[in-house]
Amino acid sequence: MKKIINVLLTLSFLWSASAKKATKIVFLHGGRSHASGDHEFKAGSHLLAKHLNKQSAVSINAIVNAGWPKDESIIDDADAIVIYADGTSVIGKGWEKMDQLVKKNKVGVLFMHYAVHPAVEQGEKYYLPWIGGYFKNGISVNPFWRADIKPMKGHETARGVGPIDAVDEFYFNINYHPEALFLGTATPNEQNLHHINNIWTRAAYLAKGKKQSLLWGIVRPDGGRGAGFTGGHHHRNWAIDGYRQLILNTIVWVAGQKVPPEGVPTSPVTEDELNEQLDDYGARTNRVKLPTEADVTFTPGPWMTPEEHAESRRKPKKKKK
Repeated sequence: MKKIINVLLTLSFLWSASAKKATKIVFLHGGRSHASGDHEFKAGSHLLAKHLNKQSAVSINAIVNAGWPKDESIIDDADAIVIYADGTSVIGKGWEKMDQLVKKNKVGVLFMHYAVHPAVEQGEKYYLPWIGGYFKNGISVNPFWRADIKPMKGHETARGVGPIDAVDEFYFNINYHPEALFLGTATPNEQNLHHINNIWTRAAYLAKGKKQSLLWGIVRPDGGRGAGFTGGHHHRNWAIDGYRQLILNTIVWVAGQKVPPEGVPTSPVTEDELNEQLDDYGARTNRVKLPTEADVTFTPGPWMTPEEHAESRRKPKKKKK
């Protein structure tokens, strides 16, 4: 009976999708940074857009643009805007335009990875009301760790999401809006810490063993929606079915559409597909491999105090001759 109900619900989704104009999703990606295979904002945006466009359960027209658009008319009729970039390198060219779209059009907004990290002033003014949270200097941190992400039970974004076991630069200790929804959570501890990165705080040290939301969302007072995701450092992780499913669902949700009963349809990612649209690093361009158990197998790094972390980052003094 449950299968019959799901089939009927899916058919109703297909019928309603064909009767309405396609939901427009605009990806705005940043330029290359880090090393090949990491911060592949262009490739990640194209991969997600491709999977949104090739499914038919939700009528979607997803387009990808490099940086903030020179012709802003391409986002005037967007139902959702996804920004995947370093810090404010993209949104920094369009603060007022985005604020206008959020307030007048109720446009959905999703910021991914480093894009959730603005200056505190911008975070308070824009990110809290737009997406419900942001990486706050002095509080939030960016370690690499193995996260067993659990979607929010009963929420649309959790539909069809399988196991998510991934190592990434999952920021945590995010500064959340009081009305934020915790759409994807995991708990950092000494056993799953790969290594502490360049930012570490007292608050993070004390957060050991406390559940953290790596994907959060908000329903604004006017009904518009926003979300933030701290993952997305390692490009290979988009080939993890549950990881990709959760974000595809979230994109549809922030766009104001209903997520299908079994989640937004998505097919397994091949290695060739994973390597489409990679940034060009010349001879240093790496072929990205599909995720394996080796990626999540490691000797845990130490959970240091801020003082120990600061000491570990000091360069040894050169001996005088």
